[in-house]
Amino acid sequence: MIVGNGEVSEAAAKTIDAADLVVRFNDCRSATDIRCRTDVVAVCNTGRPGKAMLASPDWRNHFAVKSASEIWSVRDPAKFAEMRAPLAVSHPELDDFCDDYTDGFEAFARETGKRHVIIDRTIHEGVDEALEAYQPGPYVVPSSGMVVIAEALARYPDADVAIAGFGHVGWEWHPFSAEKKLVEAMISAGRLRRLDPNFSEPQR
Repeated sequence: MIVGNGEVSEAAAKTIDAADLVVRFNDCRSATDIRCRTDVVAVCNTGRPGKAMLASPDWRNHFAVKSASEIWSVRDPAKFAEMRAPLAVSHPELDDFCDDYTDGFEAFARETGKRHVIIDRTIHEGVDEALEAYQPGPYVVPSSGMVVIAEALARYPDADVAIAGFGHVGWEWHPFSAEKKLVEAMISAGRLRRLDPNFSEPQR
């Protein structure tokens, strides 16, 4: 289960908690109760989000973060180091976007007995390539959610991978419209499924 920060009903939450692996994002807004299952926290490990999380005692002590066994850094440091110079020209306002905090997340994981995973740049680049078919227009990077979906499908090719809480809206420089079309294509191809907000597994 890959759980975004959008709406997740109580019925869907029960299905999520029964999964073998539950991934949430950054400040884990989808984990609204201490009983909510979280195995992996996928983090934006560059720029302001990464800096803010590492500096926040509330993030470090969040029940979902504390219960997770893995931290996934979504942004490959080498990839983002290469992006710095072009972004300085195209988006000078994003001057701290590529600042790298991966070492901080590595240290946090080590201190708290968690596994730290850096999602390889090939996943990011594969998403970029797949998005081209859906006319994304100018954008900076795919969303963390889209990168994590691609990582999960690559890492667990035989698994039943489902998503919930994905509204495909947010930061203006993510290609959300194209991402939604890509996700729907993955669902149509049987590679992925989506829990709607009121989904619950049938009673047995």
